[in-house]
Amino acid sequence: MKKFSLLLLIFSMGLFSSGQSWTKKYDRVDACNCGMALVSKSGKFGYVSDEGKVLVPLVYDDAMAFSENRAAVMQDGKWGFIDLNGNEFVKSQYTEVYSFHDGLAVVGKGDAYGFVDSTGQVAIPMRYTNARSFGDGVAPVSNQKGFWGYIDKGGKEVISFRFNYATSFSDGVGRVLMGSKWYSIDNQGKLTKEE
Repeated sequence: MKKFSLLLLIFSMGLFSSGQSWTKKYDRVDACNCGMALVSKSGKFGYVSDEGKVLVPLVYDDAMAFSENRAAVMQDGKWGFIDLNGNEFVKSQYTEVYSFHDGLAVVGKGDAYGFVDSTGQVAIPMRYTNARSFGDGVAPVSNQKGFWGYIDKGGKEVISFRFNYATSFSDGVGRVLMGSKWYSIDNQGKLTKEE
């Protein structure tokens, strides 16, 4: 019985270690998101399945993990987006991007920020000086005067531009900086001073 248990243990360890041996081929292996794991080797990025099968070739200069079945990828110093099949649905053209949240992604060119939708179309024009991801249906953005406020998915101002900085909402709460003090803010714009 002991021999059988020992053989079973050795066999199980062999299966486990060989099942992940593909990870040793890469310099970096991130956790699997949307069935895809971000990997890199020799400065190039791509995506593999959780079994290590290459799904998107390692041809990108930089890349982000998949979010909402979309991933940001960089080529020649510009960012774009691909889908789960590796199809580029937003050409590499932006200097800064964030992952998709609530169906939209922040995109920026220089000092102009806006949002694209999951088809790659500009959903909210690039009229902000900075922006962060959507959360709970609103996104923090900065206007030309450098003040932060919140907009909805239609680009309509829902919380006025009066903050020095603002973060994305999570679980119905955002954080804003006024002067040197941080506050929690709800979706109605009500502030609660943080201790």
